Amino acid sequence: MEYNTTKGKITVKEYGRHVQAMVDYLLTIEDKELRNQQAKAVIRTMACFSPGTKDTPDYWQKLWDHLFIISNFKLDVDAPFSKPEPQSIIAKPAKVAYQKNHIQFPPYGKYMEEIIKNVAKEPDSEEKRICTENIAIHLKKLYLLWNRDSVNDDLLVEQLKILSNGTLDLREDFTFPATKEILEQIAPPPSNQKKNNQPKKNTVPQPTKKKKKKKKKKQNNNENGNGKGNGNSNGNHNGYNNGNK
Repeated sequence: MEYNTTKGKITVKEYGRHVQAMVDYLLTIEDKELRNQQAKAVIRTMACFSPGTKDTPDYWQKLWDHLFIISNFKLDVDAPFSKPEPQSIIAKPAKVAYQKNHIQFPPYGKYMEEIIKNVAKEPDSEEKRICTENIAIHLKKLYLLWNRDSVNDDLLVEQLKILSNGTLDLREDFTFPATKEILEQIAPPPSNQKKNNQPKKNTVPQPTKKKKKKKKKKQNNNENGNGKGNGNSNGNHNGYNNGNK
């Protein structure tokens, strides 16, 4: 018995071992015209593996490229498309160049650093002073978003000077808003567990129990009433008869 582990390697596993054997047979055909006919038959067989994508413009070119790849680029046939180069298939794609920005203080981000640098270039004015104070307050908000446990106002002033290269200063009587006040303004941190992910309670319908109807005790009032009625009726009847008599 011959096992697959003892057979040759499958170049494109999408088409399986039978297509690999058919392509290997194409390499043994010496007549080029017959080889071209058999190659087209192999292409039609390969098309059966992905019939749903025939509408794509490069569908048939992809099949011919796979045919050459399966033959290890050794097959010599007249294909309707140009033969792919081995280097274009085997070569690894070039690495994407990512822009690396050095952020001095991660809680504030790169954009905040750019804003501080642009404000620092402006001439001294009342608007610049107000803008500097707003930036300082915003730095505290960003810091609390990053670390809600503690914040040091003196540290914020020092970091503002570092980011502005010592050009932005706050007034001596400037005071930051209270931490509690800022925490009430910013959104609370997202919880780890989402409500949708919580396990649902067992909602298997339970059989309904039939309520037993309580039987009302019949009172003998009707019977007693009937007896009284009979007595009265008899008495009246007898009296009427006696009177008439």
